[in-house]
Amino acid sequence: MSRTSSDHPDSGVQVCVIGTGYVGLTAGACLAYLGHRVTCADASADRVAALRRGTIPIYEAGLDELVEAGASSGRLSFVTSNLDAVHDADVVFLCLPTPQDADGSADLSRVLAVAAEIGASLKEGAVVVNKSTVPVGTAARVAEALGRPDVHVVSNPEFLAEGSAVRDFLNPDRVVVGSDDASAAERVAALYAPLDARTVVTDVASAETIKYASNAYLAIRLTFVNSMAAVCEASGADIRAVTEGMGADRRIGTAFLKPGPGWGGSCFPKDTAALVRTSEEHGFDFSLLRAAVDANAQHRRWLLGKIVGAVGGDVRGRRVALWGLTFKAGTDDLRDSPALELAHDLVALGAQVRAYDPTVTTDVDGIDVARSALAACEDADVLAIGTEWPEFSEVDLSEVASALAGDVVVDCRNVLDAPAAAAAGLLYTGVGLRGVGVVPTSAAVDAALDGGTAA
Repeated sequence: MSRTSSDHPDSGVQVCVIGTGYVGLTAGACLAYLGHRVTCADASADRVAALRRGTIPIYEAGLDELVEAGASSGRLSFVTSNLDAVHDADVVFLCLPTPQDADGSADLSRVLAVAAEIGASLKEGAVVVNKSTVPVGTAARVAEALGRPDVHVVSNPEFLAEGSAVRDFLNPDRVVVGSDDASAAERVAALYAPLDARTVVTDVASAETIKYASNAYLAIRLTFVNSMAAVCEASGADIRAVTEGMGADRRIGTAFLKPGPGWGGSCFPKDTAALVRTSEEHGFDFSLLRAAVDANAQHRRWLLGKIVGAVGGDVRGRRVALWGLTFKAGTDDLRDSPALELAHDLVALGAQVRAYDPTVTTDVDGIDVARSALAACEDADVLAIGTEWPEFSEVDLSEVASALAGDVVVDCRNVLDAPAAAAAGLLYTGVGLRGVGVVPTSAAVDAALDGGTAA
């Protein structure tokens, strides 16, 4: 990717972004690239110092180049003081964490605390934008916390996938802007004008709901394809052929039709839980979404059962090599990672797990991390693949076969070529693939993890 600070003329709009996580840092860097003058604020002095040095604290393709270009042009700067950052800002983006609370709802404490903090320091007529994923009614709560009747609160949800966040920001399917004030909505929409993207301008409640609805639908879609993979494996069909046939239907398409070890990450788990909770608060039982959450957990156990079944039904004292720890390729994010959960469950069952991931260089939660994919395989009884890093498909499988003590590969992402694995002397099983399945022992796994013993 090649970006320069001169691609877009200076717009003269002063923008503040509070929070420099995946969303905030990407938004700040990209808005600076679009020609706006952006000040990013973060409470962590260490993070701000690193960003000023040009050190990017997250793994995200193309982000380092945009941050460097923005800083060099003078359009992008970093501070620790929220009050200093908002003082001259025309538009203030709140990009703060909204983690899952104990009851499944979104924890808005950080968002509301910052709103209360900055209210008195805002420029007259400024616009505050909720970029964080927040439930219906949050804009009104933020407005109340701000205590500024002259400041409008706009919902502008992000639709950034980790690993492709910069690309997603600069090439969006749509930009959603929600406000009960038309002029405030227009001011926020204008920030994205250089992208020439489809803009959906709506009321604030609908905008707040769109992000949750989108993520819930995608989670349900992934749950469906994972369940279909299990059906295919049991019936002798092949999920690759099934999804190809499904995806050819223009009403369905091919996106999010790849089976894997279950969905996870920083968004889907908390957003589905929050939507279920919001539905309950408004008197609706979102049983379909609850079922998808339960089915996702069941699918993870099913794949764990395949790994246990590959070594005879009991992994106590056995060595398991695991390729991949992050929740998806292209990121260093371990939050609610299905691969990491597999590792934890295998350890709970008594296995010795040695993992390799391109972006993880130190041991994680007691999981031994190897220096390479082959090193992870040394003397292992079984190899499992939990993350779809492209480099895994390039490893010499004959060397894998030589390094392993056993001969079974459980590919939870269908990354490897089954015939090539067989030619290397490996017993290969994927997810929903015809003729290469290993019968899972999920009942034994459930019993063991729930306090019994494996069969």
